[in-house]
Amino acid sequence: MPDGDVLGDGDAEREMEMERARIAHELIAAVGGLRPPEVPEALCRACCRLLPLASGLSVTVAGHNDGTGIVLCASDHVATRLADIQYTLGEGPSTEAVRLRAPVFAPDLNRPPDTRRWPLFSVQAIKAGAQSVFSLPLSGAGHALGTLDLYRRASGSLTGAHLRTALLVADALSLAVIALDHASPAPEGVVTWLAGAETDREEVHHATGMIMVRLGVSAEEALLRLRARAFAQGRTATEIARAIVARTMDLGDD
Repeated sequence: MPDGDVLGDGDAEREMEMERARIAHELIAAVGGLRPPEVPEALCRACCRLLPLASGLSVTVAGHNDGTGIVLCASDHVATRLADIQYTLGEGPSTEAVRLRAPVFAPDLNRPPDTRRWPLFSVQAIKAGAQSVFSLPLSGAGHALGTLDLYRRASGSLTGAHLRTALLVADALSLAVIALDHASPAPEGVVTWLAGAETDREEVHHATGMIMVRLGVSAEEALLRLRARAFAQGRTATEIARAIVARTMDLGDD
């Protein structure tokens, strides 16, 4: 029996390595020969092919100071909206996956424990079109680089081969983000194909600074006020930030 168990473990390891190699090959083939601005969308399409059980997905790189992230790519408007909701509310599986550096799953956003864990996010995610959300961290050296976030239009858990593939895709994306970051010519180490995504987050930082000056509050309180206005109006933090920077909105009355 022990020999049989050992052989079984060896077969499982070989199968895992074959699956890992297949995923790496598909991702490499997807981005081969592309210009940097074309990489995010190509990666997203490849991940969708590898994870057909998901209705859609996004890849986010964690921010340095505010516990939020920059969306590198999203498969559709629902995936984009889910990322925006979590940034606006400051809660959700992605936020928690970065904090815990571990996968965080919400298999049924209509029921506890998910509704207790993220009461605001659950309601908004369902309105956006997601019944279940799964967030897997992109692991770096001792910290989470970001997350691979999957959503489904139906409730239910990821199990068996689907869960294994999702974890392996997240591992492969971690290596891709690290490799692209090291290859970046920018002195601050920002991946060149993140430049467009960084613009949206810079608007939020700019607007936060304007609120700090206008109201004489801390950066943390300014960001909370911005998020609160976004939630109250059913808009994203980025949309509110743009209005503040354009001076078409004033939070002085809050």
